[in-house]
Amino acid sequence: MAEQPEQTSRRSFLTAGTRAAAALAIGGAVGAATTRSRTASTAAAPAGHDKMVWQINPYKCTQCGKCATNCVLNPSAVKCYHVYPICGYCKICTGFFKAQPNALNTGAENQICPTAAIQRTWIEDQYYEYKIIKELCIGCAKCVKGCTTFANGSLFLQIDRKLCVDCNQCSIATVCPPQAISRIPVSREDGYLLKTKTRTM
Repeated sequence: MAEQPEQTSRRSFLTAGTRAAAALAIGGAVGAATTRSRTASTAAAPAGHDKMVWQINPYKCTQCGKCATNCVLNPSAVKCYHVYPICGYCKICTGFFKAQPNALNTGAENQICPTAAIQRTWIEDQYYEYKIIKELCIGCAKCVKGCTTFANGSLFLQIDRKLCVDCNQCSIATVCPPQAISRIPVSREDGYLLKTKTRTM
């Protein structure tokens, strides 16, 4: 009877040791799996390029109108943007007025935009500023077509990052005739094309 506490102690020690070894083995396996997962994730998406986003190349865009009708969102996540440094601030802006307006006033019948998303503000004699009201813009590209055809192309379409839901396959990209929509790393997205357009025009 004197040896029983020692045997019980030995048995408890062996049981505890076995449990500890099993816990270590499981922890090691989980750790290795996590390391492999992180390594694979890093290999697939290098630092600074962890997310890809959809963007329109304004130089390829033909203003076909599909951006307004084929986005999964309604209204579309595609909006008109204005590069002010290259704008002419024209009195007769062909991105605002129809090519042959009834009169030079801001009446709806004289405007290109079907939703009145362009706000025209007088600055000084012969010069006007044109601002895009994003909430009203549907991405139809009518203003962009007018500006590109008859003026300097300061208006262009781009996907609004605040609205886009980053579909795995952009529904507009699949029907875009000139294939002007592609995925680029998010690190290149922020103002990238706007800066490029401003530099090269």
